[in-house]
Amino acid sequence: MNRTQAPWKRVEDTLVPALIARGYRQVGAILPAGIGLRHEDWQNRHRLLTWLTVVCGLSLTVVAAVRHRLDAEWAVASLVIAAMIACAVKIKSQRVASSAVAIGLTTVCAELVMLYDGRTEAHFSFFIAVGVLALYRDWVPFLTFLLATFLHHAVLGSWMPHMTYEHGYGTQHPWFWAIVHSVAVLLAASAQVAAWRLTEAEERRALDDLSQAEAQFTAAFEEAPIAMTMLAADGIVLRVNPAFVSWSGMAGPLPPRSRLSDLPIQLADGRESRLHRDILNGETDVLREERTFRDSEGGLRQVEMHASALRDSAGKLQVIVSHYLDVTEKHQHEKILRKQAREDALTGLLGRRAFESDLGTLVAEYVGQVSVIYIDVDKFKHVNDSYGHSAGDEVLRTIGTRLRAVVPDTAVVARLGGDEFAVATVGSTRAAEDLAMSVAGCFEEPFAIPGERQLTVTASVGLSLPLDAADAGATLQSADMAMYAAKQSGRARVQLFDDAMCEATERRVTAERALQAALEIDPIDQLPVWFQPIVSLESKQVVGAEALVRLRGTGGDLIAPGVFIPLAEETGMIVPLGEHVLRTALAQLVAWGDTVPYMSVNVSPKQLAEPEFVPMLTEALSRSGLADASRLVLEITETSMLERGIDLRDRLLAVKALGVRLALDDFGTGYSSLTWLQSVPADIVKLDCSFVVGLSHDQDKASIISAVLWLAQALNMSVVAEGVEDLADAEALTRAGCPAAQGWFFGRPVEAAAWDPGRRQVLGLPSRQAPAVS
Repeated sequence: MNRTQAPWKRVEDTLVPALIARGYRQVGAILPAGIGLRHEDWQNRHRLLTWLTVVCGLSLTVVAAVRHRLDAEWAVASLVIAAMIACAVKIKSQRVASSAVAIGLTTVCAELVMLYDGRTEAHFSFFIAVGVLALYRDWVPFLTFLLATFLHHAVLGSWMPHMTYEHGYGTQHPWFWAIVHSVAVLLAASAQVAAWRLTEAEERRALDDLSQAEAQFTAAFEEAPIAMTMLAADGIVLRVNPAFVSWSGMAGPLPPRSRLSDLPIQLADGRESRLHRDILNGETDVLREERTFRDSEGGLRQVEMHASALRDSAGKLQVIVSHYLDVTEKHQHEKILRKQAREDALTGLLGRRAFESDLGTLVAEYVGQVSVIYIDVDKFKHVNDSYGHSAGDEVLRTIGTRLRAVVPDTAVVARLGGDEFAVATVGSTRAAEDLAMSVAGCFEEPFAIPGERQLTVTASVGLSLPLDAADAGATLQSADMAMYAAKQSGRARVQLFDDAMCEATERRVTAERALQAALEIDPIDQLPVWFQPIVSLESKQVVGAEALVRLRGTGGDLIAPGVFIPLAEETGMIVPLGEHVLRTALAQLVAWGDTVPYMSVNVSPKQLAEPEFVPMLTEALSRSGLADASRLVLEITETSMLERGIDLRDRLLAVKALGVRLALDDFGTGYSSLTWLQSVPADIVKLDCSFVVGLSHDQDKASIISAVLWLAQALNMSVVAEGVEDLADAEALTRAGCPAAQGWFFGRPVEAAAWDPGRRQVLGLPSRQAPAVS
């Protein structure tokens, strides 16, 4: 019999404890755990409940006096309350102290019931007290109060029933009613218990979230590839990440109570106190500074420091988290880009834009002392046609080398473009004339070209002596006119600018008057807008058009844009002229419909600087009926904007807000850099023709174009190459991945009537004959 029962006995021995344990866990999951307060929080609550017990004890005395019940029962209750208060204050154990408060509050409630001879309303105090004791969030004082409540109702109900219950059934069955009252009190406290349980769950989740956040922050801090530090509010370095250790060259762990000045990398000026100054002074919570640091080997590093302040709920600074981004290489690359932007890629001399800028500085600083020498190689096209572009490039490089050899170190020498060079020098008239002769002498020696051959090349040289006015444009223009006079006189000579050449000035005045009359009388007829196609190099389709304005003279002949556009800029007439071109281009774009995807319009910085430009543009877009504003592209030139010293970023952002796109024109000829591209919200980069002409046989130009294409793609910009004149350059651009181009190879500017909107496909090589005005 025992053998048959043994297996059941074993099952019972294992199953029953398991069921009990499971039930215990389920109950534990429902009820609060208890002891969930920090010591500081428990002390605050205990102090509050202790004072509440004191106040209740004093109030009880007042009630007893009013009811004339200052008897033995009151005295015993007061002694018990006083003893419990003393225990609550003196005893260090949290549970013993909180239990003393529970007994004290039980005594207060019991004495109140006795003072009112067991009246039911007096029993309500037990319901209040049990909820108050839930503030401890500890089962010991909570259950102590419930036990004391039960004993009061049971023991005193048996000993002094008429002072505990006011109804007969309670006086006859005190133990039963003790249980009923205890359960009622417990049920009344269920809301506090539920709140207690929910609070614990919320705190547990908050702690889990905090732990997870701290773990994530630690992982991000430690694994970040950028050097990072964490500083206390007093400047003590709390921690550094491995990237900082590697970057700074630290050896060994972080020394205790170190400051930034104690680490291997320091500010070059030695003033570490300036770091984080604005944060420490409470002026900001986010700081971005670029500083020069000296590393452990004595080298200088350009560093972008990004610092963020972390404050507590009271706004007190806790820590400063800083990132140190070494931008030394970035600065070096930008310096190289600036140098490339200023220099001519072929000769290493300054480019036109840089020369004009430097010339303006010289003329303004040395008024009446600046001379300009303008050099143009005679019949240089014959060199390219007969010996090839490589021979022509070699001649131009040799000219640059020879010019650098003869001009003084203080002079400014540049290749203006093509076969034109210029020299600006400060000094006397005699010194300028001697230098002009030395420049002409650079062409006396034959030029060696590939294939062990030599060429004899001559040049026409124009000299403009110092003018009284600080006008760089007039000085350069005078030298240019003198050079043309030298060509007209037979080439291979030096020509000094004189008053006889002022006819050009008269033509300039004529052009200015014609422009003013055209704007005032009949801009539609006298200022026709022509259009040049912009072509996709992949699909060979027309993807856009650029609007180009022309000026009819009094005799009906066309005046070159190179004559009247600078006049419009100088006189301010560029503002109404630009508005006329913009409105005409918008009207034509709407008339063409979808056959021309977008229209590109040049906008002068003077136009952008006008306060009424954006309202005018808004009104023009609205009046034109153009549904998609992104089909309009405004072209801006960064060099001219920089020269004017105008910060138009806000104006450009306002234009972008209308949906209009922006193009950066003549990119690569001015001060283009990463900083400039980031500061201008452009959508399109237009690559200057100086990088396009001869691209097919110039590896340096191909490298520059590849770099620009990569940079534009990284900044989410498109690229349009300007000045494409032959098939070889178009094919080289296609191989480089350039998306679009324009130039005479694809089509020269034509009037709207001559534009064929139905012909989207560019089928072949257009006529190479140049128009009268380009």
